[in-house]
Amino acid sequence: MPKIVILNGSVVNYDNQIDWTTLPGDVFVYDETPQDQIIDRVADATVVVTKEMPMPGDIIRQLPASVKMVCEAGTGYNNYDADALREKGIILTNIPAYSTQRVAQTAIMLMLNLASTMQEQIRMLAAGNHDNFDKHLMVNHVELNGKTLGVVGFGHIGQAIIKVAQAMQMNILVATRTPRKDFGGIHFTSQANLFATSDVVSLNLPLNDATHHMVNNQLLKTMKPSAFLINTARGGLIDQDALIEALRTHVIAGAGLDVQEVEPLPDDSPLFGLPNVIVTPHIGWRGLETRQRLLKIIKDNMTAYFDGEPINRVV
Repeated sequence: MPKIVILNGSVVNYDNQIDWTTLPGDVFVYDETPQDQIIDRVADATVVVTKEMPMPGDIIRQLPASVKMVCEAGTGYNNYDADALREKGIILTNIPAYSTQRVAQTAIMLMLNLASTMQEQIRMLAAGNHDNFDKHLMVNHVELNGKTLGVVGFGHIGQAIIKVAQAMQMNILVATRTPRKDFGGIHFTSQANLFATSDVVSLNLPLNDATHHMVNNQLLKTMKPSAFLINTARGGLIDQDALIEALRTHVIAGAGLDVQEVEPLPDDSPLFGLPNVIVTPHIGWRGLETRQRLLKIIKDNMTAYFDGEPINRVV
């Protein structure tokens, strides 16, 4: 049977509810693997599985000839050096659309909570402050219906977010690389116009050289001062220092961040203390059902590869 090595299994199986042994082969699982132990651990392996773990070119070029496929246990695969994989003739597969609904729900949850200043209300309750109850509502509370949602990217998750937002009677703008005609109440526009006119901006696109820090100081300054920025995609899409400054100086009204530029977010990050920010620990993919679906697609990828018909191949 083929040898399968999972190098950082605890990222997915942090609660011991995921059964890696269902994969089609002899499975070896390591909770985490330092870079200097990767080569030893994948000896004689046919398939290597990682989750958002850096796999630079110098490591990939040392992988043994037995390694024929690597599987990124997620949608984004910017952590792999694609050129090095091609040089070695190693197939890379990913797991598309496994977390679509849950990530979309997370984006909507962040929008609704920001619109209700929920993070500040919770802080007040934690401090024993009941002014919202026995005086009058002390925080902003705005409706999302009639507001404009700008969605950057039009993949599975972006479309799922749009479906819910339209049910909430929001107006929809979309910026995407592929020119499209308007349809179904969706207006396609430029990225510049989207940021300038949207009440809520949701980032839903991959991280690569072209999108790294696409949301920078200049772009943030074009947004409405009442606007919210939502990121459930990749932290590196945003220049985090520029965002922190924009939030401190009220260039924008708030941000909901399920992803951050460095994960886990350092304990001393200003994002934890800003009153107009909601930060969550990349929960969009971590639900049990979502991770079970992830495991099934990893298994499907391997089975298809062993049958000679690879699926979800990205390199």
